[in-house]
Amino acid sequence: MSVRERFEHDIKSVQQDLLELCQKSIESLDLSFQAFVKKDIELALEIIDMDAEINRLEEAINDRVILLIAKQQPVATDLRRLMVIIKASADMERVGDYAVNIAKETIRIGQEPFITSIETLEDMCSQTTTMLRQIVEAFMNEDIAKAKEIAEFDDRVDELYGETVGNLLRLTSVKIESIPQITYLSFIARYIERCADHATNIAEHLFYLVKGQHYELNN
Repeated sequence: MSVRERFEHDIKSVQQDLLELCQKSIESLDLSFQAFVKKDIELALEIIDMDAEINRLEEAINDRVILLIAKQQPVATDLRRLMVIIKASADMERVGDYAVNIAKETIRIGQEPFITSIETLEDMCSQTTTMLRQIVEAFMNEDIAKAKEIAEFDDRVDELYGETVGNLLRLTSVKIESIPQITYLSFIARYIERCADHATNIAEHLFYLVKGQHYELNN
């Protein structure tokens, strides 16, 4: 195997590590929201424990990329690819962090009945997990057409977030005794909205990788 072939093999291996990180982070978000809906405290605690593996994967990706840059001194295109991998792994690690945050809010709510419908939150999470899965597929295939669709999903999530927060703010004046839960639900909505933003970030990273220019998709 030539030096170039070895380098390409190593990049593909790091990309596989990134794919594993993405899958674990999306699974963590999905399970965390399930725990919230079902008020499953045990599952919420498991999500918190899962975060250590996600963090380990991100650190391993960073270490491998730094080593490749130091040893191979890659040309511009390869360097761009490696830097984009680091950025995408950071975004997906943050998704894992937000899953943990949702799990913690779930524990705080406990078995207390929801004071309002969580339908918009369910829609938000469904849209967001769809975004994340789509951008991972687009990223691995370098499909910028599919990545461009992410901005439309993000607009919908933002609309749902505004609707959710507006409803919760109205409740603060009529259900003063429920302000703690209103706060927890507001945080959960925010965490989901931030996960969607990270999907958009990855779409922008992909445009930079393929086009060599920075694009802002959520403006």
